[in-house]
Amino acid sequence: MKKMIYGLFFGDSITYGEYDGVFGGWVDILKRYALQQFHEGSNELILFNLGIGGETTEGLLKRMPHELAARNSPEGNIIFIGYGANDLVKKNGNYLVTPEQFRKNIMTAVQHARQYSEDIYLVSILPISQKVDHIETPAGKLRTNDEVLTYNQILKDLAAENALSYIDFYAAFVEDKEILLSADGVHPNEKGYGIMAETAISIVEKYL
Repeated sequence: MKKMIYGLFFGDSITYGEYDGVFGGWVDILKRYALQQFHEGSNELILFNLGIGGETTEGLLKRMPHELAARNSPEGNIIFIGYGANDLVKKNGNYLVTPEQFRKNIMTAVQHARQYSEDIYLVSILPISQKVDHIETPAGKLRTNDEVLTYNQILKDLAAENALSYIDFYAAFVEDKEILLSADGVHPNEKGYGIMAETAISIVEKYL
């Protein structure tokens, strides 16, 4: 029997696919892939891009229970949680979300997700370009690659401690980040989103 499985992608602008005018980002590439496989006789995997630009885990927790309840397939759900790139931002010397709070928020998000799914994926934060590392933006935001590593370590540890899967986009980017990131040094370009989709296709294939 064919099943209808929902894939719910929670995240910020990198989940949403900002700056990719060609493919619409990695989740949209996966969407098209799943649709094509379905036409060839696979399970129906319906993907929802729930990314919101600029969102931190604080914003996620406000909406996650409602989003999960509204989009829930009785035949199975896969849940992706991709946060940290905004949480780790410092403004006026303060984190938007401290590492300790980030860990707590991700754990709460996982508890929400567990009510609907056994298949939960934590998505790593991407490295940032050398040209923006430690550089304050006109909006007063400061990001560093050191913080990226700190917050990714929290995600890795939580994945290991709670038997969750960890998607290591960081590793896929770090060597070639200067050619995979867009001009702002934070978001992927088309090529970068393509690499993310390639990495993630091997995951969604398990459900098709």
